[in-house]
Amino acid sequence: MLDRLLRRSESVTGLDRPAEILARRLRRMLEGTTTDRVLRGSWLGHPVHPLVVTLPLGAWVCASAFDAIGHRDAARRLVAIGLLASPITNVTGLAEFSRLTTPQRRVGVLHFVANLTAQTCYLTSHRHRVGGAHGAGVVWALLGLTAVAAGGALGGHLSYALGGGVYEWQSGPRDTH
Repeated sequence: MLDRLLRRSESVTGLDRPAEILARRLRRMLEGTTTDRVLRGSWLGHPVHPLVVTLPLGAWVCASAFDAIGHRDAARRLVAIGLLASPITNVTGLAEFSRLTTPQRRVGVLHFVANLTAQTCYLTSHRHRVGGAHGAGVVWALLGLTAVAAGGALGGHLSYALGGGVYEWQSGPRDTH
């Protein structure tokens, strides 16, 4: 069932126009630059994005574990660490997005939206926690964890089923249609 749902994400044609505009603008900004090579991982030998996503994901999963055992302060700090690490995951993901094909971009947009939703949930969680409403913070964190899991499933589908980003860290410009 999940496989069918993920496969259906490849067919969301309503995303094509905005996704193409975004990809084209990103390519124009990045193509041939050192920034592009750094963000896509040519210096590392593979894409940077899968590596950097481990920090916010790990922080947020651990935050839920600390919530479960009643360590509120540690959970709040881990939510903040995840939020601080999120911008670099977004930027490296967008650098990869600029080089995706049309079906890959459809899934990529959904992946990005799911993860932005997660980030918004975690920001709301952190604000509640700082304001003393720990219970509401936990609920928002669980919503965020759900959204980031959906984003992760889409990201996995994009990489493993559709080959998004495979060998792109080392290649030059190519036709993305």
